[in-house]
Amino acid sequence: MADMTVVVIDGQGGGIGAHIIEKMRKNLPEALLEKIDIIAIGTNAIATSSMMKAGANKAATGENSIVHVCRSADMIIGSWAILIPNSMLGELTPVMAEAVATSKARKFLVPLPQQGIELIGVMPEPFPHLIDKLIDRLKGML
Repeated sequence: MADMTVVVIDGQGGGIGAHIIEKMRKNLPEALLEKIDIIAIGTNAIATSSMMKAGANKAATGENSIVHVCRSADMIIGSWAILIPNSMLGELTPVMAEAVATSKARKFLVPLPQQGIELIGVMPEPFPHLIDKLIDRLKGML
């Protein structure tokens, strides 16, 4: 039984979530991976399938899955779009965004561009560098 539940949320094609899960699997120590349960939650079946292929322990799809799993998650990982209602071309519903935002889980969010939204003070970096920083932070937290 895992000591910690880490939820990775993604939509559209699931490439971001899959990349995060792959990097977790490659870069976190095996002893640590045995203590965490990586749950992939996709806003659609394609995203969920991509993350499952990347090495998630469990997976589910859709609004109710996000709401349900966010209640018991210890950590939530994804792009910062998972906090924005109607992001990901409308795939991320307001209910999903609220479930993530109000979850007591610690959130690790990658600042990827969203149409019409710019985070001031956050320097743009290539996606692989952001994921490396995320993994380093996880190593420190876990």
